[in-house]
Amino acid sequence: MATRPRRPSYSRRAQYGLFATYVLTVAGTLVVAILLVLARFDPATFASLRTAAAEVTTPISSGLAWMTRGLASVPQGVSDYFAVKQRNAALREQLAAERREIVAARALANENRRLKALLGVRDQGGTAIVSAHLVSSTASSTRRYAVLDAGSRHGVAVGQPVRGPDGLIGRVVELGLNNARILLITDPESVVPVRRARDGLPAIAAGRGDGLIEIRAVDAANAVLRAGDIFVTSGTGGIFSPNIPVARATRSARDATMARAFAHADTLDYATVERAFVSPAVMAQGAR
Repeated sequence: MATRPRRPSYSRRAQYGLFATYVLTVAGTLVVAILLVLARFDPATFASLRTAAAEVTTPISSGLAWMTRGLASVPQGVSDYFAVKQRNAALREQLAAERREIVAARALANENRRLKALLGVRDQGGTAIVSAHLVSSTASSTRRYAVLDAGSRHGVAVGQPVRGPDGLIGRVVELGLNNARILLITDPESVVPVRRARDGLPAIAAGRGDGLIEIRAVDAANAVLRAGDIFVTSGTGGIFSPNIPVARATRSARDATMARAFAHADTLDYATVERAFVSPAVMAQGAR
């Protein structure tokens, strides 16, 4: 049986490859030998060649090192991103807590100045009765109410103020044995006496039914209300104790402006019912 002839093209490729390997091996051996001879007998020339080689290879080495460092830094960068994100969230919470403390501190400082001017007058603050769960709220209706799962059996009474950790929520208007209906401060029927925290400017906070509050200055002509002004309860009226944060003005205006409440019933799980505040003047009249 006749054998198949070998393909000449395949033999030539194999021969060329083998020949190239021999040439490269011999060339490499010669280059190494020349470099060894130069290093032994002509160090100056060898140093020049070494410097030239370094000039050629340094950019390549630098690029490879940069790529290596970049790839190695990717996991650390991802870890740092999530760590910074968590840290920012914690700082925002801390900033919000400190802002509430600043509001309370400013209100207390102003209250202290007022009380020093009223000799012998004491401020009887509200006393907590019960903390209960906010079952529901009508955040999308023009009438703003919330339901609390505590009633007369827990000491709750009509007219008592209700507040959350961020500020005033409203007051009790209807009562059952184990539940109470709260009129929110954003309801059109809600009117809360307030004062500006930074200077004690008296005002009225009235609900609008759209989630905002209208702040209207009283006993002051052309009063300038600035965006960012903070308003707290004044204690006038005998229901809400002084210095409870109510709202922050959203724009600058004269005499009246819009404000946003600090506490939102639809975002809270629990609220505290307090005893109705009785002003010192009412207590003095009752003692006569």
